[in-house]
Amino acid sequence: MNLALDTKDPVVGDTARPGKAPRQHGCVRVGGIIVLLIACCGDLLILGTDSADPLLHLPVLAVGLAAVLWPVRRRPARLTPEVRTAVPALVTAAYLLTLVALGQKGGWGPGLSALLLCLLFVAVRTCSPRGALICGVLIGVVLLALPLPYYLVEPDPSASGVLAVILLLGGCTAGLAAYVRTLDNRRTVAVTETRRAERLAMAADLHDFVAHHVTGILVQAQVARMMAATGAEGSGEAGTTPDETWDRLDPVLAGIERAATEALASMRRTVGVLREHDDETESADRRPVGDLAAVTDLVDGFDGVGGVDGRKPVLHREPAVPDDLPHEVQAAAFRVVQEALTNVRRHAADATEVTVGLRYAAGALEVVVRDDGRGGASLPEAARGGGFGLVGLTERVTALGGRLRARPREEGQGWEVAALLPAAPVGNAVVGRG
Repeated sequence: MNLALDTKDPVVGDTARPGKAPRQHGCVRVGGIIVLLIACCGDLLILGTDSADPLLHLPVLAVGLAAVLWPVRRRPARLTPEVRTAVPALVTAAYLLTLVALGQKGGWGPGLSALLLCLLFVAVRTCSPRGALICGVLIGVVLLALPLPYYLVEPDPSASGVLAVILLLGGCTAGLAAYVRTLDNRRTVAVTETRRAERLAMAADLHDFVAHHVTGILVQAQVARMMAATGAEGSGEAGTTPDETWDRLDPVLAGIERAATEALASMRRTVGVLREHDDETESADRRPVGDLAAVTDLVDGFDGVGGVDGRKPVLHREPAVPDDLPHEVQAAAFRVVQEALTNVRRHAADATEVTVGLRYAAGALEVVVRDDGRGGASLPEAARGGGFGLVGLTERVTALGGRLRARPREEGQGWEVAALLPAAPVGNAVVGRG
C-alpha cells in the first residue's frame, strides 16, 4: 500500500457518498451547455437573413458564453463575479443602443435571454452584497430592454405581455439565486463552526496529554529525589557506592526525559492548533480520547456490516506499528476509524466487507478504512448526519501535519477513507530548539 496520498482534490465537508451524483451532475451540466448552445443558434435563425444584425449579435453571444462557460480552474483572478456579470450586460446594452440608433430589429432571442438569466443567477449568488445589487439591477434592466429594438421599429400591443414574461423569468431566477446564496452562507457558517469546534476539541485533548506527561515528570522527579536521599543515607551507613545509586537513578531520569520530550511536543502542537483562536473557554463536552488500543475495541464493537449480527469488520494491524506513538496521533487515528465506520453505517448499509488497516512506514502512520458498499442506506435522510464529519477530520489531521483522502475505491466498488499521520515513537522523539 502506497503511503503517498493524493491531495490534489480537496476534501469537502460532505461525508455522503457520491455514488451516481457526480455522473448525474456532469450529465446535467453537459445537457445545460448543449441547450444553451442550441438556444444561441436559435437566435441566428430568428434574426433571419439580416446582413448587419448577425455581425452585431455574434460578438454579444460570444462574450456571454465566455462569461458563463469559462472553466473555473482556468479563470484568471481578475475575472471576478462582478466583472463576469457586468461586462456582458454592458456589452448587450451597447448592442441594443446600436440597433436603436440604426433603426434595425434584433436584440431579443432565446440564446441571449438565457445567457442574461444565467448571469443574473451568478450575480445574485456569488457577487458581494453590494455587487449583487448593482449587477443584478443592471442585468435586469438590460433583460427588460431586449425587445426594445423590435417594438421601436414595429410597435406591437403584445409588448406588455412579453415584458411581463421576461419580468417573471427574471424574478424567479433572482429568487432562486438568493435562496441558493442563503444555503451557501449557512453551509459556510456550519463548516467554520465545525472546524472551530474540532480545533477546540483537539486543544482539550492535547491539554490532557500535556497534563498527563507533566504529572509523570513530577512523580518520577519525586521518586528520583527519594532514591537520591536514600542512596546518600545508605552510602553513609551501609556503604552504597555512587555507581549503584546512579544505576538506580538512570532509568528514572530517562523516563523524565522521555515524558518531558513528549510534553514539549504536545505543547507545541497545542499552540499550533490554537494559533487562530484566543477563546480559552473549555467545552463542556469533553469527549473520551481514543488510542490505537481502543481501535481494536471500536472495530470489535461495530455491527454494521451487512446489517447482520455477528459480521464484524476486519482489522489488519501490521506488527511494525509502534505502541508508543504520540497520543495526538493515536487519537486522530481513532477518530478517522470512528468516523469512517459511522459513515459505513449511515451511507453503506449494504456493505458486506469492511476492512481497517494500520500501517507504519517512513515515520508515518497510515490508517485506511475500506468497504464494498454501493451507497445504500437504511437510515432516514434526517439521521444521516449534517455532512460535516470529514471537515472536522481534515482539520484534525492537517493540524498534525497529515493528509486525509476520501473517495471511491480504485479497485472494485465501495468507498475508501485514508489518513497519513506523520508520527515518531515517543522513545525516538528529539527535543529541538523552540
